[in-house]
Amino acid sequence: MGIIQKQGSKSSIYIFIGFIIGAFNMLVLYPYFLNTEQIGLTRAILDTGLTLATLCTFGTIPIINKFGPYYQNYLSVKKNDLPIITFVIGMIGFSLLLFVGFYNKEFILRKLGKSPSLVEHFNVIYPFTLLFMVFTWMEAFSWTIKKTVVTNFIKETLVRILNGALIVVYGLGYVNFKTFILLFSFTYLLPVIILGISLIKSGEWRFNIVSLSSVTKKLKGRIINFSLFLFAGQFFNILAKTNDTFLIVGLKGLSDAGIFTIAVYLATIIEIPQRSILSISVPILSESWRVKNLKNINDIYTKSVSNLMLIACFLYGLILLNMSNLIEFMNLVSHKNASNFAPLFNLFLILGFGKLIDMSTGMNGAIIGTSNFWKFDFISNLVFITTAIPLNFILIKHFGLTGLAISNLGTLFVFNLIRYLFLYNKFKFQPYQLKHLVLLISFGTMLFLISLIPHVDHFILDGVMRSIIYIVVFYAMVYWIKPAPELTNMFFDFLERKNIKLLKRF
Repeated sequence: MGIIQKQGSKSSIYIFIGFIIGAFNMLVLYPYFLNTEQIGLTRAILDTGLTLATLCTFGTIPIINKFGPYYQNYLSVKKNDLPIITFVIGMIGFSLLLFVGFYNKEFILRKLGKSPSLVEHFNVIYPFTLLFMVFTWMEAFSWTIKKTVVTNFIKETLVRILNGALIVVYGLGYVNFKTFILLFSFTYLLPVIILGISLIKSGEWRFNIVSLSSVTKKLKGRIINFSLFLFAGQFFNILAKTNDTFLIVGLKGLSDAGIFTIAVYLATIIEIPQRSILSISVPILSESWRVKNLKNINDIYTKSVSNLMLIACFLYGLILLNMSNLIEFMNLVSHKNASNFAPLFNLFLILGFGKLIDMSTGMNGAIIGTSNFWKFDFISNLVFITTAIPLNFILIKHFGLTGLAISNLGTLFVFNLIRYLFLYNKFKFQPYQLKHLVLLISFGTMLFLISLIPHVDHFILDGVMRSIIYIVVFYAMVYWIKPAPELTNMFFDFLERKNIKLLKRF
């Protein structure tokens, strides 16, 4: 866990900075310069590009994560053919997408009747998809050679800086909305260039046009079998996360998609630590499985549950207690179509709780995906998507966005329960202890009591007051329960390095 903690903490800093910038973009710049329909359009482009990019890779990203260590161990950088093989497969996938997309364009556009803006700007999805696909391809190699810090900076911070700058350029009238959307579709062009230069300069990666290596010839059967299952599993996993956007766009329109986008973003803040730890955990888990080091895998699983559960509780509570103040602020700054952001409270309450559940299960997905039981990843994702899509459709038809949020919560709980039971039955991994139950009960009680405090008239003063009370009480709770000693020791080590002695070490 030492490498994970060191690089994970550095990555978390960049990811937190990125989310601060992203929060400013989403909660200030977006509602100030864009209406909810325009916000929904950007979300539709992003989710569609993400889904199609995953489809185009044909499972090459899991191949890089799983078999990258083998290529590194048995081949020199000059003879490593994994980059060229996976790139060619991705480009074949993108070419097929272009053919199918243009051949069926009229049919697709008819299905988007409730979202005329998406119809108008539909073609920008293709450059976004291509650039995002190339970026994720490069990102996977960066993870393999453990260069995760720069990758997380580019993906989590730089991209949001570019988005914020683009919104300001449009808001100040330097470009029209059509040009803004076109530039938005090329958001990942600069990140692709920077990440490519970083990979080449590392000396551990080269894009060589070489003949098939001995490793590829030896492992081709396993790689093909692995990729077919993991491709389907990965695609189902992505589709499970993005199908809500497609349903909202098709059934409700882009305006509702804009509201749901903001709620999802707020819930996603809870995932920040998981995303930084995941990037460095994948290659370490792959290597641990290769040498059959189950003790290290169980250690990563156990500590990830404790650490991520604690952080998720803190972030969920802090945001939830301030949601009313945030909604008041957003309604104040918004001047496009008199947007009303009141639905955000219930949406975040449900979606955020789903993220709390997901975080509390630690690195279960990464552990299964890098193991020899990766076929189960396909099975669990298949169960997830076959449950999620019909349930999403039914609940959004009857209960609107709130129904969609409830569906996401339910399917996410079942999905993680299945994975937990699999790891327990197959490897006897049991990361949960009594202190975790005590933490959750204490956290829920604390949250309820603080919510009963009467609101102060001004939303800023109320937010400051609630945040201070919450942080103090949360610290006392953690001091009493000690659910994640490793994480809290890292926190105090950081304070001591900065000569900050406000709190007593546990």
